[in-house]
Amino acid sequence: MKPYWAPVSALCAAVCSSFGAPGVAWSQCCGQEYRIECQTVYEEHEATAYKLVTETVFDERTITERVPVWETQTRERRYKVARPVRETSTREERYTVQRPVWETQVRDQSYNVVRNVSETSVRQERYTVQRPVWETAEREECYTVMRPVTETIEQERRYTVMQPVTRYETRMVDQGCWADQVSYVQQPPQRRGLTWMTASPVVDPATGMVQVQRPGLVWANVQAPPQPVVTKVWKPNLVAQQYPVTQLCPQEVVQKVPVQVCRYEPQQMVRKVPVRTCKIITEERCREVPVTTCRQVVERVEKKVPVKVCRMETEERVRQVPVVTCKWVTEEHVEPVEVRVCKMVEKQTTVQVPRTVCRKEPVTYKYRVPRTIMYRVPIASPCCDVTAAETDDDAGLVAEASDEPELVATK
Repeated sequence: MKPYWAPVSALCAAVCSSFGAPGVAWSQCCGQEYRIECQTVYEEHEATAYKLVTETVFDERTITERVPVWETQTRERRYKVARPVRETSTREERYTVQRPVWETQVRDQSYNVVRNVSETSVRQERYTVQRPVWETAEREECYTVMRPVTETIEQERRYTVMQPVTRYETRMVDQGCWADQVSYVQQPPQRRGLTWMTASPVVDPATGMVQVQRPGLVWANVQAPPQPVVTKVWKPNLVAQQYPVTQLCPQEVVQKVPVQVCRYEPQQMVRKVPVRTCKIITEERCREVPVTTCRQVVERVEKKVPVKVCRMETEERVRQVPVVTCKWVTEEHVEPVEVRVCKMVEKQTTVQVPRTVCRKEPVTYKYRVPRTIMYRVPIASPCCDVTAAETDDDAGLVAEASDEPELVATK
């Protein structure tokens, strides 16, 4: 069975022979052996790119608009006024009057008076009485007594201990940047003119049927071309990073604790208890009860009262009533009125219209290019009795000859 460094020694010998390393005998037993290590080195390069820079330019434009101008004019306003004319006349009015006439009459207001007459008598009444009779006796009563017994035992007490545990979590971090995005905004219609309309289905409002309208020129709002608008848009770049997270994990711990336990043993006891018994005896008794009887006696009382009665008599009378008649007479009046008149006057105004201009601006940035390099690392040979100090000296000499960093070889 070949040792694990045999193929490595052959590979190192081939590589060193290709590199042209003089004075190294790979086939000898006591010669120094090396292994090839690869390392990635990043070289920085500088490059120039161009980015779009948006600027706003204002253009002057002359706009003609119609401005209202108000003037005050005097006009005549004619209106009619209705004036009341009152006339007074007299007419006869007949009315009826109720005249009171008083008469004296005698009214009978006699009434009855009820008087109570009391009479007393005696009667016998029998009733029943419940009389209690008490008797005392003794009886035996058995009861249970719980006697305490104390013992010492060991109990397992379990409790939880929180221990910190560190783990690594992968979190996504957004390392994006802002980028320019050009979008087109549709402008509202600015004027009305002839526009070509394609064939489209139209609903007839009279019949409700769908008809196909033929293509042709129609009067419609002319749509302005869309304007480009540059906006900043966030361009995400998710990068996975490892973050240490420390958590407290519960751990159960068992501990034996001596505990005194008190248990109760039942014990039977006997005692004598005096018991009183009550008996109810029924007795019949007799007693005399006085009774009062009330009797009503009616007596008539005569009473005559004179009463004045009013009687209404009807009389017819005549009186003179003045009547006022109102007539309306129409008159025409004229008055001057001030009226404000608006006239439209053309006015030219110069305005500044913003316009967006894009230009390229050079930007210099640096980037790293990976490159793989190979270097030798000395290893100890098992066939020769070479000490660790000599092996370290040889490794240092090889590292100086190859101008590469020295690394410690591991199995």
